[in-house]
Amino acid sequence: MVRWAAGGSKAAAASFRSGARLGAHRGAGSRLRRDQRPALAVPCAHRPQLNASETAGADAAGRTGGPQGRRVRSYNHLQGDIRRRKLFSFQKFFLRIDRNGQVNGTKSKDDPLSILEITSVDVGVVAIKGLSSNYYLAISKKGELYGAREFGIDCTLKERIEENGYNTYASSEWRNKKRQMFVGLNVHGRPLRGRKTRRKNTSTHFLPIMV
Repeated sequence: MVRWAAGGSKAAAASFRSGARLGAHRGAGSRLRRDQRPALAVPCAHRPQLNASETAGADAAGRTGGPQGRRVRSYNHLQGDIRRRKLFSFQKFFLRIDRNGQVNGTKSKDDPLSILEITSVDVGVVAIKGLSSNYYLAISKKGELYGAREFGIDCTLKERIEENGYNTYASSEWRNKKRQMFVGLNVHGRPLRGRKTRRKNTSTHFLPIMV
């Protein structure tokens, strides 16, 4: 009986040690999981509060990328590279801007009023100015072609090379029922109203000739 009891005590002791090791392993695993838990977020009550001016500034910056909340127009780019050209229309006229701001066409190759300065304003957008008259080529909201003494939104024109090698110039600001309005001369060299012009109409096609 004594030997059996001793044997039993050894078995019990071995079982106890095995259970203790298993328990320690589980405890370590439990602690590891607790250590790996993400930190709790800071409660709203403990977060720093922005004052009214800081909140307004953050909202404005989020909307527009700056505190002003509006786009500022700048014409400094007009001081850049300038191309001197004559615009020869598909109708065989040179586009000219006279000293009264009138726009029309001439057949004369030597007319100084047909020499124009073309300046890049933006990607694909140009400003065209008469060298002798100092008037800018412009298209009004109603589609009227005229010469403007000062540069403005009417003077920004989209320049595009068409499939036939000629260029077209459309108002970058105004449209007529979602249709673009173009610079154009009719068969008599008179300016066309932008509302009646189309890109495919050859009366709006011009060939830039280097001066």
